[in-house]
Amino acid sequence: MTGLHTLFPRSSFVGFDHLFNELEFTAKHAQDHYPPHNIIKAGDQEYLIELAIAGFSKDEINVEVKDRTLTVTGEHKSKGREFIHRGISTKKFKRTFRLSEHVNVNGADIQDGILAIELQYVIPEEMRPRKINIGQTRNQNDNTHSSSKQLLNESN
Repeated sequence: MTGLHTLFPRSSFVGFDHLFNELEFTAKHAQDHYPPHNIIKAGDQEYLIELAIAGFSKDEINVEVKDRTLTVTGEHKSKGREFIHRGISTKKFKRTFRLSEHVNVNGADIQDGILAIELQYVIPEEMRPRKINIGQTRNQNDNTHSSSKQLLNESN
């Protein structure tokens, strides 16, 4: 990715290494087309990745998540058959997907030559919206409540 480094030299951007790494990863894998796949938004926080893996069995597929990267690999085990014509590809493959920070892989299953991988975006508790009660504050040292008058008086 010489063009990216020329347009945006890393030495000019401090703390953006993760962004440059993501862009390089995307460019590197932009031409990966096998096996063909779908990415489906199944709900507000749910996603499904479908890969067409006709000819592969469960034992020939490996699904792994590491460092926010979902990797699906397949290696076909020969059954010793002699083909006159081979139109269904069973070549070895490695398909990778970068996952957002809070995306969990819930499971995977194969049915009718389609590998389906279920993903869910889970918002951590500390990032979820919460209601703040007016008129009360929590003293973090002793977990007691004080009135709003005390809060206002302390700040004056």
